[in-house]
Amino acid sequence: MSRAVVKFSSEDCGICHKMSFYDKKVTEELGMEFVDVKMQDRATYGKYRKILLSQYPDKADMGWPTYLICDEPEGEFKVIGEVKGGHPKGEFRTRLQAVVDS
Repeated sequence: MSRAVVKFSSEDCGICHKMSFYDKKVTEELGMEFVDVKMQDRATYGKYRKILLSQYPDKADMGWPTYLICDEPEGEFKVIGEVKGGHPKGEFRTRLQAVVDS
């Protein structure tokens, strides 16, 4: 896995659920892997926790959901940008593309 979008969300979040109808598809259309990390899933969260904490050490300013775009999320990762909160499909695509292009 090289470049990926890692989604940090909650099972209790309505906006997170709404975004799940198209966030993976948009990510894959832009040529990236998609990793869905629900905060309640201890195993998956534990695996990707270091990525989230590199941007939000105390989780205070993160949005719901928070999408971190990073290289090599399975190893020596590098966060290249983020998209926070809920957006309509087209705007989500534009925001992801802007991060990739920057």
